[in-house]
Amino acid sequence: MNEVVKQLMEHRSIRKFEDKSLDEDTVKILVEAAQQASTSSFVQAYSIIGVTDPEIKQALRAISTQDYVEHNGHLFVFIADFKRHHIIAERAEVSIDDYFGATESFIVGTVDASLAAQNMAVAAESMGLGICYIGSLRNNMAEVIELLGLPDYTYPLFGMVVGYPAQTGSRKARLPFEHVYHENRYETGAEYLQQIAAYDEEIADYYRERTDGRRSDKWSSQVTDMLSRKTRTDVDGIVKTQGFLQQ
Repeated sequence: MNEVVKQLMEHRSIRKFEDKSLDEDTVKILVEAAQQASTSSFVQAYSIIGVTDPEIKQALRAISTQDYVEHNGHLFVFIADFKRHHIIAERAEVSIDDYFGATESFIVGTVDASLAAQNMAVAAESMGLGICYIGSLRNNMAEVIELLGLPDYTYPLFGMVVGYPAQTGSRKARLPFEHVYHENRYETGAEYLQQIAAYDEEIADYYRERTDGRRSDKWSSQVTDMLSRKTRTDVDGIVKTQGFLQQ
């Protein structure tokens, strides 16, 4: 197992950072590493906003409700972005409105930004930095759009805090290989539920050890509880207001 794979296997989210900002060179390296990610048909349908203004950080923390959104080495927000494409199409007097209205463009922007973000995460961890994704910025997407001055044909996907770790974090086991990897056809045989049951016990043990027995919830109960509640129901309408999913 080479060093890159070892690093990937040891990933853990960091939620407490030293009071030390990333310098400009480090920010530039991280963004350039993100830019080297694969991109659908070379479209490069994303932008990255670095948030350094204390008032904006504080406002984003209020949306997220997570302290580390404000207190970190640097806060990046990943944006699915077709604004530049719209501008160059107008300049060329070419209509691409049908593409913007289709689900495909929504998927392309989301995937492009996500691939770039994961490149950044790997680069940051290779430099001894810690990271944590911030999906909770979508708690109020309209306010994030306003705070960051986002134009039409863009939408905010998530944030990523990066910084010098003030904690080691803990490595949380993922679903078993046999459950995630299917060969040739998707299988849901007898072993399917057995694998989930075994994983539930592994996660329950993880929480018991981490909390000295105060917590022992299982993965399946976590996700069913979360997915049974309606959350962020405004996202669909906001994305459409930004010019997507019109068809």
